[in-house]
Amino acid sequence: MVIARISPVPYTFAPWWRELGYEFLKDVRSYFLILALIELYALMMRRWQGEARMLTDDAPQPQPVTDRFLVKKLGREFLVRVQDIDWIQAAGNYITLHVGPTEYLLRETMAGVERRLTDQSFVRVHRSAIINLDRLAEIRVHDTGDGEARLHTGVRVPVSRRYRNALKSRLNP
Repeated sequence: MVIARISPVPYTFAPWWRELGYEFLKDVRSYFLILALIELYALMMRRWQGEARMLTDDAPQPQPVTDRFLVKKLGREFLVRVQDIDWIQAAGNYITLHVGPTEYLLRETMAGVERRLTDQSFVRVHRSAIINLDRLAEIRVHDTGDGEARLHTGVRVPVSRRYRNALKSRLNP
């Protein structure tokens, strides 16, 4: 069998202990490049499906007051009734609607949701939490003045001193 030679000088491997660092670094770079390409592809697919959007400085459009939230999850759109929401949690530029064991992520501010839910049985109890008063089981106050609200589902939501009076006024009209 004759093997064609491209180079007149044969390639010889150096001792492995000298070349180990170079080969390892080359493999690590290739691995992270492949991971970055996979994540870029996943981001593009999520954007194409409408789940991930680039953040803009545009003011959010006011939404009409309804008894439902339109949320997107896994490429599908869901209507979540306000009465079904147990509590709402802030998550950066988003909010998380907790409906039983299911969580829905929605691009909205806590202040915007609080304004939309003023006529409903929701009250803000923390800078990052709004609870449904119909789901409230008990309130515990700690020595520090802060507390926690326990819902019928067993979830404990923090209650800050700042919002405790608003909660009391909604419970005792």
